[in-house]
Amino acid sequence: MEYDQFNVDIEHKIARVAFNRPEKSNALNMDAWLEMRSIFEMLSETAEVRVIILSGEGKHFCVGIDLELLMSIDQLRTISDQDQRSEKAKEFILTLQQAVTSIEKCSKPVIAAVHNGCIGGGVDIVAACDLRYCTKDAYFCIKEIDLAMVADLGTLQRLPKIISPSIVAEMAYTGKNVFGPEAKEIHLVNECFDTEELLQEGVMKIAATIAEKSPISIRGTKNVLRHSRDHSVEEGLEYIAEWNSTKLFSDDMAEVFEAMKEKRKPDFKD
Repeated sequence: MEYDQFNVDIEHKIARVAFNRPEKSNALNMDAWLEMRSIFEMLSETAEVRVIILSGEGKHFCVGIDLELLMSIDQLRTISDQDQRSEKAKEFILTLQQAVTSIEKCSKPVIAAVHNGCIGGGVDIVAACDLRYCTKDAYFCIKEIDLAMVADLGTLQRLPKIISPSIVAEMAYTGKNVFGPEAKEIHLVNECFDTEELLQEGVMKIAATIAEKSPISIRGTKNVLRHSRDHSVEEGLEYIAEWNSTKLFSDDMAEVFEAMKEKRKPDFKD
């Protein structure tokens, strides 16, 4: 699949998506933000894809928003009408938010494979992923504080539901770097690998395991986990009861029982 800002390929039910601006440390210009949304919306609807790996080409995973794009937004200062200026700024923020949220809304699990720099918008992006893994030299930084900004693409909303809110606060107030081993310790990532090669091998193994599962169950588990995060236990139980009441008689479940009888692995249709 041909994209300007990303490399995308699909093989064995696994989609591999990689930021592809290595000469800019995978800083995201407007084309990249828009393309990212398009890619994840497309993969969400692609039946042959069951899981997605997100990584970065070159030295860094992603250093966030391209500073040239950020500086271009500063030109809104020239608009004299305050309401109009604020509306334009809000439109810009919402456009970028929607790009990040497309990862969370994607019906397939998204695995972030992080090496070296994951800065600013990069943290927003990994916070929207379902699983996170990194190298020991990876570092995570909520950089917006050093630009006299407040992180506005999801880090401050999603990260406190992944790790301790007090740790998020320290990262957000100080702009400190959290390196791979500490990221593992605070449960920002599931595992920290010694090298990028081992990272890629590790996430491919996890992705391959997920890809063998029932597509209906994969989609349902992501859907229910996301719902449960933002609702009470009681509401979550009602939601899964409603969900499973329509899915318990799926072809996938019938295939599981048939495979058990025949003593083989189930072979699920896309």
